[in-house]
Amino acid sequence: MSKGKVGIVSLGCAKNMVDSEVMLGLLHAAGYEITADPGQAEVIIVNTCAFIGPAKKESIDTILEMARYKEEGRVRALLVAGCLTQRYPAQLAAELPEVDGFFGTNEVDKVVEVVEQTLGGERPVLTTRSPRFLYTEELPRVLSTPRATAYIKLAEGCNHPCTFCIIPRLRGRLRSRPLESIVAEARRLVENGAQELILIAQDTSAYGVDIYGEPRLADLLRQLDAIEGVRWIRILYTYPASIADELLMAMAELPRVCKYVDLPLQHADDRVLARMRRRGSRAELEQLVARIRERIPGVTLRSAFIVGFPGETDEEFASLISFLREMEFDHTGIFTYSQEEGTPSARYPDQIPERVKRERRAEAMRVQQEISYRRRLARVGEEVLVLLESEKSPRVLAGRTEGQAPEIDGNVLVRRPAGRGAAVAAARAEVQPGQFVRVRLTGARPYDYLGEVVDTTGS
Repeated sequence: MSKGKVGIVSLGCAKNMVDSEVMLGLLHAAGYEITADPGQAEVIIVNTCAFIGPAKKESIDTILEMARYKEEGRVRALLVAGCLTQRYPAQLAAELPEVDGFFGTNEVDKVVEVVEQTLGGERPVLTTRSPRFLYTEELPRVLSTPRATAYIKLAEGCNHPCTFCIIPRLRGRLRSRPLESIVAEARRLVENGAQELILIAQDTSAYGVDIYGEPRLADLLRQLDAIEGVRWIRILYTYPASIADELLMAMAELPRVCKYVDLPLQHADDRVLARMRRRGSRAELEQLVARIRERIPGVTLRSAFIVGFPGETDEEFASLISFLREMEFDHTGIFTYSQEEGTPSARYPDQIPERVKRERRAEAMRVQQEISYRRRLARVGEEVLVLLESEKSPRVLAGRTEGQAPEIDGNVLVRRPAGRGAAVAAARAEVQPGQFVRVRLTGARPYDYLGEVVDTTGS
């Protein structure tokens, strides 16, 4: 018999989403029914993000939106989990009387206990300051991604002292999972239908250095590549100083590892990088990009940058723009600097006005959009493997190539076969979400491709 219906609203990054999936798994195993409809839920959990200002605002807005279901619906308990609670437990408890309980990033595995406390009339506020939680393959998960795709979190925390980042304070230092645990989880995910495994951590390229004395991502890739049934293995969130030749060789040689490097560089001016406490100079970053392209022919490169960092001059911003033009990344995220209390850069006296930050972001985005569009146009006419994910309309599906990560890199918009007759009907039936198909790229937009199916076998 069900103990009641529970829904989770997961905000922020994919790392947070994995925590939400673990919470759903634990609740389901404890006898709760999972629902995606907050109007049907008796318990709602908002798993929050607190990385930068806009994420904090989205978290608060979502909490208040879910609180309305307590007034209008059947919700008996509203809980707030994740990074916002970890960062501001006392403030949230004082300022959000409509919330019935709070628990932080170190209490993911206590979700059932917290839910039952709130349903019993208590108002728990659980935030262990010393990092303790690290999920294993033994914990259940209820995936929230399309069936063909699953994320695997390799580690918690981060060892880098970036002056703009609050994550080490919230998640602690790097704590890697044992290699055997990850491989066991990957096998189970593939057995349950996953064909794309996406490896995530705060710094995936440093995976294993804390427990093995050296990075072990290349070894992990070799073991995952040997799993029967996996089609794509994608790596997100690598750190430039941790990209070793051994890793690049593994990515180039292993057939199931996507030729895709996600490399958040944050800036390209030497002085700004130094004030961010990012290792390396512009010249070294240029050499790294060249080395990646040399070692992995045809690689897709994604990066991310911060504009408006304290003290960033017009000349330093211009240096970043010139770097973007010269490097020509396939995908780039541009973010305005967020002054986060508790970080060293928040105390820098030379903060940049918000108006200037917005103007610089708009300029960088315009430059990158031109680059992205030009690079997409150059590929029109190619035939590529595409994982179909969703229906945009009865005639159009959205999918991704090996060079497109979920949510951040755009899509391939694929038209289903047109016409009449049994052959066309059969071909159309084979073009469904969750399928790999071969697609000819017929057009491009700044962030998307247009395409048509040329082979439904996915070979």
